Amino acid sequence: MTFSIVARDPANGDLGVAVASKFLAVGSVVPWAMAEVGAIATQALANVSYGPDGLAALAGGNDAAMVLADLTAADDGRSERQLGIVDARGRAATHTGTGCLVWAGGRVADGVAVQGNILAGPEVVDAMLTSFEAASGSLPDRLLTALLAGDPAGGDARGRQSSALLVVRAGGGYGGTTDRWIDLRVDDHTDPVPELRRLLDIWRLLSERPDPSDLVAIDPALAAELRSRLTLAGWGPGRDDTFAASIRGALAGVTRIGTPRDAGPDWDAAWDGALLSWMGVANLEERTAAAGWIDPAVLEQLRAATDPA
Repeated sequence: MTFSIVARDPANGDLGVAVASKFLAVGSVVPWAMAEVGAIATQALANVSYGPDGLAALAGGNDAAMVLADLTAADDGRSERQLGIVDARGRAATHTGTGCLVWAGGRVADGVAVQGNILAGPEVVDAMLTSFEAASGSLPDRLLTALLAGDPAGGDARGRQSSALLVVRAGGGYGGTTDRWIDLRVDDHTDPVPELRRLLDIWRLLSERPDPSDLVAIDPALAAELRSRLTLAGWGPGRDDTFAASIRGALAGVTRIGTPRDAGPDWDAAWDGALLSWMGVANLEERTAAAGWIDPAVLEQLRAATDPA
């Protein structure tokens, strides 16, 4: 029915789960994680209580193997369950009950557990583990790499329907008030794993902040282009309706990236405000550069929005 991976990033302690299944909205059932505590995948004939109960046990100081043993020992339906756990120290454990539908099984390595049931064969989890261990980059990238490797290896023997990616870090959620750094779900799709990859790319565009060294200085030529495109988009500085005013107000407290610079007379505070207003409508406020600069991703999006079809 499902194949999943739970893992910890040894570089920064991020914890996450990636999963795909021939099951509607698999992200609402399988993945559970808590920053600095652990990550859990509960599947097969899933006992969803394994998620919150397992995280509570991990938070209490038990390691992954102990939590897995306790959860399954207390469950009369354990023979039909599948479970993967990684704790905050990277200790991992997996369980496949003897009653799970074939092929079913799992693999464990340092900081990662992979498991699946009703799969094309063991090559699915083998490919996932090999790809994860060989991959570089952030934990979300490595989890998606593993999921993308499991799909062409056969994946769910019944087909494809949904996928999900959950990665947690302390204060990583929107506004810094939760640990849900990345929480993306494809609930019903003919090719859900590549679709999850597409959603992660969109998340990055809208949520990640650029490095100051990547910002582009607004010179006279770029200022002229920006003025033209913002006017074409209907967001020149002369716009003074209630909607524009509310956008400007909402962005007043945004922390801008980099050190302000004087871009000359062709790019004044009015045009700077117009750019910020357009960015707010486009949900690009996390990429707000200091005055006199623009994030290249923002420039690319503005060009795409105003180029002739």
